[in-house]
Amino acid sequence: QVQLVESGGGLVQPGGSLRLSCVASGFTFGLFAMSWLRQAPGEERELVASITARGTSTDYADSMLGRFTISRDNGKNTVYLQMNSLKPEDTGVYFCKADLASESLTYWGQGTQVTVSS
Repeated sequence: QVQLVESGGGLVQPGGSLRLSCVASGFTFGLFAMSWLRQAPGEERELVASITARGTSTDYADSMLGRFTISRDNGKNTVYLQMNSLKPEDTGVYFCKADLASESLTYWGQGTQVTVSS
């Protein structure tokens, strides 16, 4: 059974930090590219950051560049998102996603809420 379980969300003040984790099971994690996406209330889901299967390359949305860092530990089947200098506009539900383009496979987690507010 494929599972992606996010954790680490919560309420944080502007300027604060959070570290999200996503633990994968039920598939060969090390073959999949991983991404974090977020969805703000009333908005479409948007890409935050992505990382290749071996972790050799990362990509970020412009508004997150320099503040967020995506990383992975294939030995722990886990992808992380370190979020620093958080802003109220970073509020939303953060989802992790696994992609294996060669097999047209995509898996989603259930999301974790991040709220940035004073």
